[in-house]
Amino acid sequence: MAVATLALAAALGVVAGALAGAGHRRPPRAAQHPVRARTRAAAPSRPITFTVEASGDLLIHSPVWERALADGGGAHYDFAALLAQIKPIIKSVDLPLCHVETPMTPAPPTGYPVFNTPPELAQAIAQTGFKACSTAATHSLDQGQTGIDDTNRYLDRAGVLHTGEFSSAAGQRTPVIIDVKGVKVAFLAYTDITNGIPSPHPWSVNRASAPQILADARRARMAGARVVIVNLHWGDEYATEPNAFQLGLAKTLTASPDITAIVGQHVHVAQPIRWINGKPVVFGEGNLISNQTEACCVAATQDGLIAIITFRVDRSSARATLVQYVPIWVQHPSFVVLPIATGLRIDPADAPLLRASYGRTVAAAGRGSRIQPIPAQLP
Repeated sequence: MAVATLALAAALGVVAGALAGAGHRRPPRAAQHPVRARTRAAAPSRPITFTVEASGDLLIHSPVWERALADGGGAHYDFAALLAQIKPIIKSVDLPLCHVETPMTPAPPTGYPVFNTPPELAQAIAQTGFKACSTAATHSLDQGQTGIDDTNRYLDRAGVLHTGEFSSAAGQRTPVIIDVKGVKVAFLAYTDITNGIPSPHPWSVNRASAPQILADARRARMAGARVVIVNLHWGDEYATEPNAFQLGLAKTLTASPDITAIVGQHVHVAQPIRWINGKPVVFGEGNLISNQTEACCVAATQDGLIAIITFRVDRSSARATLVQYVPIWVQHPSFVVLPIATGLRIDPADAPLLRASYGRTVAAAGRGSRIQPIPAQLP
């Protein structure tokens, strides 16, 4: 059993039988320091293996921030409480990434269709363990350039790296490169949709254009990155299959030697995980948190997945070798995000809903020798 699987199984509290045959210990996590590399990184003297996590939309509808305010006793917004059950998973991964869909400003919060999220979300992101977040999304421009600048400032204050929307042209040109176990990993983010709102500046939000993405990936490589992860906000809402644009862009990007893996959000339901040109594409991770249910949308909008990609880097290559994923479900009206295995253990009353959610997510994402749900089967 893979070391990463063991760490995640332990984090989820999976029954002891899932650990049968384990004979390895997870190596200590190396410190992760953001760097702005200027030259090509030296190849490691021995193979290095590490894991990167990617998850779905942090989509903060009004009932979600109202719940966070109640959890904070009415005095502040406690979003961390809603994410507490996934914290062990996030902490178990070498590089945890998140996706912020809604802008954060100090103005009064608002929900759909024009979002403004309480800035306390940024601190909760940090407390949960996320190291970097993509911010290029449908609602990036809901509060204009002010919303972009404020979102970036609050993430900066929380110590969370971010990419996808920018406060300057220089910021857009500077790739986010993170040191993971001595390997430089670039994180790039783009959106195909901004609900028709034009960008205040050409550099305000990264758009999902193949030429730009390829140029940015090349720039990141030249800055020293051995691994380049591209985050894409794309697809048709509530569709469990990728559309023609997603498939075409995925094929183009994975054909580039500069891109190592692709992860994606926006459609609010889980989509397939596929290997294209020998590289993993997580087309859609569903929602990490939202107010969506079958009452407004489809039942699968309450589902999501936390993807964990294993990478192996040596002197001659840097490649992904495995994609595992943890199916999750947003409990209502608490808005607590529950890994399915955890939910079955602590909330047996929700067992039918949790099992149905697991079935939907696995059916959409798939399984195989290099695509593995955790747990592989429900007890």
